[in-house]
Amino acid sequence: MRLATLKSSSADGQLVAVSRDGSRYLAIGHDTPNMLAAIERWDSIGSVLAQLGDRLDQGEGEPFDASNCAAPLPRSWQWLDGSAFSTHGELMQIAFGLDPIESEKPLMYQGMSDRFHGPTDNVPLPSMEHGIDFEGEFGVIVDHVPMGTSAADAMKHIKLIVQINDWSLRAIAPVEMKTGFGWVQAKPACSMAPFAVTPDELGEGWKNGRVCLDLEIDWNGDRFGAANGRQMDVGFHDLVAHAAYTRDLVAGTVIGSGTVSNANYAEVGSSCISEIRAIEMIRDKGPASTPFMVFGDTIRMEGRGLNGGSPFGVIEQRVVEA
Repeated sequence: MRLATLKSSSADGQLVAVSRDGSRYLAIGHDTPNMLAAIERWDSIGSVLAQLGDRLDQGEGEPFDASNCAAPLPRSWQWLDGSAFSTHGELMQIAFGLDPIESEKPLMYQGMSDRFHGPTDNVPLPSMEHGIDFEGEFGVIVDHVPMGTSAADAMKHIKLIVQINDWSLRAIAPVEMKTGFGWVQAKPACSMAPFAVTPDELGEGWKNGRVCLDLEIDWNGDRFGAANGRQMDVGFHDLVAHAAYTRDLVAGTVIGSGTVSNANYAEVGSSCISEIRAIEMIRDKGPASTPFMVFGDTIRMEGRGLNGGSPFGVIEQRVVEA
């Protein structure tokens, strides 16, 4: 099942089911007007979603236009972002001149969740001096997760998978990191691709709690990277269990993988500018040469399915001055 949220007068938009080819949609209904309402009563709407899926497969539905989409989940109670790719972490330590983080537990921070940009929204930011960077990653949306849920049991709480651009302001990040508190100014609102999909929609692209798909990224029309999500050090079920260790997770919590990164980055590229800059610093034994984004720059992200499809649709945005 592929779900999307159309923009409406409500901040939470209108939830719709979308055909597999992305050409048609059907509204979920008044009882489930938005994604938050759906995820809060997920088990009880399964039959409704199945019926809508059958109708879409039979050719029913209105024409679908992704430019009318908000994020699948325009706002939620909680956004928790992991850092589950060790290659990215190691390169970031070099880029920021930080000591290695010694921890056996997954890395995770709590970010801004009251707004997620839609897939084609302009992204307003205050200054190019802040080091504007994109971060391509995958994420999951869970239903209610009880405190102390194990990683094995966490799998059944992963209801939807999404594609995310976790915007970052790199000039601010190291300053906030050194305070010992969490990020605030360095982490503005994230963006989401138009479709949230159930795990079965990915087929063999969903294995061991990992999205095993290439994340194709183009910056100003040029290919920047196509790293694959399979190289997560821990799966999403491990991240869910980590987050729920001392607290319940409310239905609608979004958990991110962190920037998708592969050990063979020289071949597949990267999913953020900072990683490329770190690679340049290592390779050239000097300062980085790739600049951060400027106003007017565009970014395009698309998770590529094993059959060549586009299960999450496309994020295609422009950075503008706030």
